This record gives sequence, C-alpha cells and structure tokens, in this order.
Amino acid sequence: MIQTDKLNTMDTFTRFFQENRDKFLSFTNSYVRNKAEAEDILMESMITLWENREKWEENSNMHALLLTIIKNRALNHLAHEQVRLRAEDEINTHKQRELDLRISTLEACEPDSIFNTEIQHIVRKALGKMPEQSRHIFILSRYQNAPNKMIAEQLGVSIKSVEFHITKALKILRLELKDYLISLFL
Repeated sequence: MIQTDKLNTMDTFTRFFQENRDKFLSFTNSYVRNKAEAEDILMESMITLWENREKWEENSNMHALLLTIIKNRALNHLAHEQVRLRAEDEINTHKQRELDLRISTLEACEPDSIFNTEIQHIVRKALGKMPEQSRHIFILSRYQNAPNKMIAEQLGVSIKSVEFHITKALKILRLELKDYLISLFL
C-alpha cells in the first residue's frame, strides 16, 4: 500500500488510483446507479484531487479527501437528476391533462348534433333566399306535412304550381347543402 503523504508524484498517484479505483467506483455507483456516470464522477474527482495536490497537508488522508470529493460530486449529480425528474414529471403531468382534455372533448363530440345544427342553419338561410311563395309552399309541405292538394286549395293555385315551387325550393336547398349531401347518405 502506498503512503498517502508521498502521492505528489504522477507515478505514486497513478498507483494509488489503480489500487483504489474499484472500491471508489463501487461506492460511487451505489449512489448514482449508473456505471458510466459513476466512472465520470470518479475520474473528475481524481483530477480534482491531483490538481489540488499542493493544498494537501502532510500526512493527509487521501482516501478521505477523495471520498469527500466523490461524495460532493455525486450529491451534485443526484440533485441535478432530481431537478430533471421533477421537470419531466411536471411536463408529463401537463401533457396528461392536455391528453385527458382532448379525449374527453372528443368523447363528448356528437357529429350528428353538430351537423344537424349546421344543416338547420343553412336551411333557414336558404329559406330566407327563396321567393316568398316558394318558401311558404315549402314550409307548408315539409314542416306542416300538408298535402299538395290542400296547399293548392288554401293558396288558390294549381297543384302543378305547388309542385313547381316545391321543386324550385328543393333545388335551392340542394345547392346550399351540396357539401353535406354526401355525409347525409353515409
């Protein structure tokens, strides 16, 4: 075993490192639980110990010094990991809330209701564009289920005139609802 008070030469320091590497690596890895990170921490700690060799007091316990450096670096690493994990948790929680919202919104979506409301709006708008006589005859025929003969008698027009106005109204509606006709038959 090397005397720790004679570690100020590269050869003796290298031997100290080689003799103690495995136990310090094992100690480091027991906390960081990542062999590559443990090796990085050990190497950085050894470099720090070497770079500060002029500060060692004679008969310093190099094992304790190195262990203290490793401990502090491992603590820094674990604290950083803790911050990273908390940030990931917050991001994941936000993403989970957003996903839950999208799922519930999609589950609540009723395409029939949406289309019905939209189609009714378009029909009302189309009825507003129709000539008054065509609109009146169409409403009597489709909304009040009045037979063509009864409409003709009520308005004092021929059945052919009633059929003409209904056909005219249907053409206007087909034109206004052209984008929805495909979905109506699916």
